[in-house]
Amino acid sequence: MSNATYTAAVVGGGPAGLAAGLALGKAAGADVIIAAPPHRAAGKSTDMRTAALFAGSIELLRNIDAWDLIAPHCAPIAAIRIIDDTGSLLRAPEVVFTAAEVGRETFGWNVPNAAPVSGLHAAAVKPDSRVSLHETSGIARLDIGPETATLTSQEGETFEARIVAGADGRNSICRAAAGIETRTWRYEQAAVVASFHHSRPHRSISTEFHRPSGPLTTVPLPGLSSSLVWVERPDVAQRLVALNDDAFRAALDERLQGLLGAIGAITPRAMFPLSGLTAEAFGANRVALVGEAGHVIPPIGAQGLNLGLRDAATLADCVATALADGRDPGSAQVLDLYSARRRPDVSSRIATVDVLNRSLISSLLPVHLARGLGIVALHALPPLRRFAIREGLQPSGELPDLLKPDGARLMHERSRSGARPTAA
Repeated sequence: MSNATYTAAVVGGGPAGLAAGLALGKAAGADVIIAAPPHRAAGKSTDMRTAALFAGSIELLRNIDAWDLIAPHCAPIAAIRIIDDTGSLLRAPEVVFTAAEVGRETFGWNVPNAAPVSGLHAAAVKPDSRVSLHETSGIARLDIGPETATLTSQEGETFEARIVAGADGRNSICRAAAGIETRTWRYEQAAVVASFHHSRPHRSISTEFHRPSGPLTTVPLPGLSSSLVWVERPDVAQRLVALNDDAFRAALDERLQGLLGAIGAITPRAMFPLSGLTAEAFGANRVALVGEAGHVIPPIGAQGLNLGLRDAATLADCVATALADGRDPGSAQVLDLYSARRRPDVSSRIATVDVLNRSLISSLLPVHLARGLGIVALHALPPLRRFAIREGLQPSGELPDLLKPDGARLMHERSRSGARPTAA
């Protein structure tokens, strides 16, 4: 592996990084190396979290031949229910958003975090993927030169790439090497995550209880089971995690108010402090940031992994166009375009989630009135509700080819013709 040169290198073996590698290799036609820890590359995980993937993310996974490997572990989401559980004197009505309102069978699918890693890894080892998987305990350093970047692994091996996709998380070595600054913030909240069985069918409905400490969300899993994201103050979250199964089951049953019937078996609980991060630029100095290297968002509104997969699709678009035109895929021009295309989507999602979350935990009556009136408007005005659904599923404006049906064919045709990507 020493001194080998690739069109693109991906640092990180999570779902966003693996998807970026496959998108760059299979759809953009780049020679790609993915540097990832062995346990991530093999799809082994003790992560109990799940991610709700919307339609565009599913199209990306289909276009890189990974979805059929992931789908058996997932459950469809056909509707989203919002219940006001704030205890306010002016309680907002229950609102249900259905996929049928916007002509879809589902909004997307709920995916256990281990499933996309395993499925994407299996797709990456296929002979036609143009991807090489390099198992390493980590990248020790990244040296950026005028024409390539040199990556040195913890084991001392080196390889070069014209562009590096930094998908190495919120403490990204790639981001630091590129000199990209970040803005970070914290919430006085933590999420308790688990999965559980229940006696009543969820009917493919995801339910959000809006509470003063933050949302409590159940998301469908296959059969009579659901995943749980329960946001609380950190001290309360810590106490919940420490409860035995019977005590936790009783607490959850009280919060769900009988919605899913009797609560059965519950997986071990985990707690994650809520925080946020956004990079000042998403690409610079031969490095493109993907996933949590570029943005961290609380698990509210199911935006995190969808943003990371849109990063992967957009980066593939930009690199494919550069290669088709005979240009340097890691040039400032390409990275500036990538950053400009990702900025509106990331900024709008961060702002929306932040406003929603702070409106729940605020003690100010006018804030609660404004939030309640917004929910009333969504309940009473179907056109507004349909607009909110469409914007929640994917941003308006230019859509990367890989988020479209038959997107891989579109990218191959563009690669042959040298044509620019077009707006959706």
